[in-house]
Amino acid sequence: MLNWQSFYRLFGHNSKGFSIVEVLVALALLGIIAVAFLGGLATASKAMIIADERATAESLARSQMEDVKNQPYDDINDPPVYQPLSYIPPGYSIDITAVRLDPEGDGTVIDGEFDDDGIQKITVTVIHNANNDKEVLTLEDYKVDR
Repeated sequence: MLNWQSFYRLFGHNSKGFSIVEVLVALALLGIIAVAFLGGLATASKAMIIADERATAESLARSQMEDVKNQPYDDINDPPVYQPLSYIPPGYSIDITAVRLDPEGDGTVIDGEFDDDGIQKITVTVIHNANNDKEVLTLEDYKVDR
């Protein structure tokens, strides 16, 4: 019959604690696991920041493009000028570039209006100022005089 005293003699080995080697190995393993875990958290945090920046930039670019398409067709200025959104979140800026598409390439002016065959290429660039004026997103589309 196995009682607690014989059990202690079989597995106890008369040890009173952990040796320094066992403690150091355990601490080293714990340190390696902690560094890997914290590295993963840092990478996930950075990915979330980048995803948030891209989502904000995409929303701004799409809103700006729709706003430009709703503005009157500019056939007077060269290059065409379109107004930016009335509200742009802090830390972001928007650059709008419009180019006349003139297949003949002659740049003729008829009655004070440019003959661009009624189509312009619009480029909206969203810049994140908090990130060293980094261009986050560029969106291109066409505006037609209807």
